[in-house]
Amino acid sequence: MKILQNILKNVPWESLTAIGMRVLVILIFAFISTKLLQKFLSHMETRLIRQSQQDGEPPSESQKRIETLVHLIKRAVMLILWLTVGLMIIKEMGVEIGPLVASAGIAGIAVGFGAQNLVRDVISGFFIILENQIRVGDVAIINGTGGLVEKINFRTTILRDVSGTVHVFPNGTISTLSNMTNEWSAYVFDIGIAYKEDTDRVIGIMKEVGKTLREDPKYSKNMLDEPEIFGVDKFGDSAVVIKGRIKTKPIRQWEVGREFLRRIKLAFDQNGIEIPFPHRSIYFGEKSKPFDLNILEKLTDKQG
Repeated sequence: MKILQNILKNVPWESLTAIGMRVLVILIFAFISTKLLQKFLSHMETRLIRQSQQDGEPPSESQKRIETLVHLIKRAVMLILWLTVGLMIIKEMGVEIGPLVASAGIAGIAVGFGAQNLVRDVISGFFIILENQIRVGDVAIINGTGGLVEKINFRTTILRDVSGTVHVFPNGTISTLSNMTNEWSAYVFDIGIAYKEDTDRVIGIMKEVGKTLREDPKYSKNMLDEPEIFGVDKFGDSAVVIKGRIKTKPIRQWEVGREFLRRIKLAFDQNGIEIPFPHRSIYFGEKSKPFDLNILEKLTDKQG
């Protein structure tokens, strides 16, 4: 008990109290700065969205891009702020931060040589966001893999494909990037009809189907225009292929396209238009004549 009392008597309470008060002030300053920065970034985000809408960019597109950019800026600013606060607290505790900063600089150079890929990924990620190449919520094809963009970090971009598989791409390794939902999307269709069909009549029916689809309130809100029928695209092995396109709002092309194909099938059935499938005849020479010819020859032999 006496030992504890002696220890407590030797503790510089005034100095510790002063240090504690200064650390508390630093933490309060950091807390207030965090709130102010969050408010400033939120205000900046709203202002940027409003500005982009005035420039004619669709609201959904501008919001996705700006939210992603502001999120990354927020993470970087908070990291710098709290790193600075940590150094200030260490200094208040009597630790000289000069050698620490110098050591950190030397270590940073050493780590930089060994972390070139990391630096490359971070720089690439920054320019992906800055140049508005993709945003969270887009459907993109990265290095040949397609999926929904779930996250864009400074170092990595994360896709989730239709089967639910998550794909992680370091930003520095992205060599090809295709954005399928930038500003607007399109459903491209190739519909085959039999060679005996009148292509002008079929195209007229397809245009009528597109017109009724455009008038349907459920789908018209996602369509930017009536389906474009380009015309006969090619002569296939067993079909004449008619090509067309439906322009829609981002990520709505598959929903609208599937409904269009369903209505096309119903319209073709109602109008007796044949959607062909491949046919193949197998011939083995004179000893393997067609089935109906064999029957005819047998009937002839019996009558003779």
